[in-house]
Amino acid sequence: MARGFLSGFKGFDAFGKTMEDVKIKTRTGALLTIISAAIICTFTLVEFMDYRRVYVDTSVIVDRSRGERLSVSMNITFPQVPCFLLNLDVMDISGEHQEHLDHSLVKTRLNNQMERIDDGKVNQQLKGELDRLAAQRAEGYCGSCYGGLPPDSGCCQTCEDVRQSYLNRGWSFSNPDAIEQCVAEHWTDRVHEMSTEGCNIEGKVSVNKVIGNFHFSPGRSFLQNHFNIQELVPYLKDGNTHSFGHIIHKFEFESEGQKHNKHLTEEMKRRLGLVFSPLDTTGNFNPTHTYMYQYFLKVVGTQYHFIDGQAARSHQFSVTNYERDLTANEKNNSPVQTSHGIMGIPGAFFNYEISPMLIVHHERRQAFAHFLTSMCAIVGGVLTVASILDSFLFRAHNVVKNTSTGSSVKMM
Repeated sequence: MARGFLSGFKGFDAFGKTMEDVKIKTRTGALLTIISAAIICTFTLVEFMDYRRVYVDTSVIVDRSRGERLSVSMNITFPQVPCFLLNLDVMDISGEHQEHLDHSLVKTRLNNQMERIDDGKVNQQLKGELDRLAAQRAEGYCGSCYGGLPPDSGCCQTCEDVRQSYLNRGWSFSNPDAIEQCVAEHWTDRVHEMSTEGCNIEGKVSVNKVIGNFHFSPGRSFLQNHFNIQELVPYLKDGNTHSFGHIIHKFEFESEGQKHNKHLTEEMKRRLGLVFSPLDTTGNFNPTHTYMYQYFLKVVGTQYHFIDGQAARSHQFSVTNYERDLTANEKNNSPVQTSHGIMGIPGAFFNYEISPMLIVHHERRQAFAHFLTSMCAIVGGVLTVASILDSFLFRAHNVVKNTSTGSSVKMM
């Protein structure tokens, strides 16, 4: 009975066999076999390369991060603005005017040929002069702050101390020649000596991750009646000949944790084609010293997940720039005349807006099961098509052969 069951089980065989003696092998079949093998090998190689290739899936989600800060990395040169005049102010939409910035900015003095001035020698000379002035003063000397808000020590020993005390009080430092410390340090003369210099500012500054702006402007700023007032005395005393034309060598936004995985961030930018930001190696120049340069930046967070599980985060931005002369309203040929509600001050202004969206990139590869399925489809498909083609050619050959043989018999 078991033998009868096994015999009946053979009926499920979907791969029927033929005897070796009844198989017919042809040259056409051999050619199709070689072509099929070549096609299978080629498609297999292509499919394997596709299996090993890394794809990047991109999605956009809501940025749910809270309480983060951004680091703005910059390298900007102002060829016609001396370093003593250049000032950076940061303000955001929350109304916070940051007076004690968390930054690593370094100012470098430049001469007329855009060459760096040896600050070591200059600093030594200035320090020696201050030491000499301090040594000439009587022991226990305590300089007056002339009504300004004094520092913790209660004394203003230098002209810079007096100037800062005025700013802390909300006053303008309008007459340095009437200040004993400034006269002793020849402050006004040094301002004139450095008036033809330029300045390079390089480093990073930390800002809140909200809509805001930071700007480079002449003189220092201070708050008075909740308004941001600019101290322009040094700017006015040396002839007011400075133009805020500038060269942006580098400008980018960085996340707080980006410095800890710098190599991952650089690799991410390389893969996404973001090695250079829109403002890198750009510049704006105008000989008019009353020009206001404005940049409007749209910043969006970017997150990149590598295939090995590591992740990097940075920020991309787009920019639109605008400039205007503060001495006149804009006029054009249109019937509409443009006027500005505020006068503004000369300088370079960077207004940034943070997008609430986050761009997420994920690296991935095809699953091995997908590769295996594709291989089965390639082998089965090629062999099936080759078998159909071989059968068609074989039958066509037999029909032609039989027709030719029948014609020969009739003629005989």
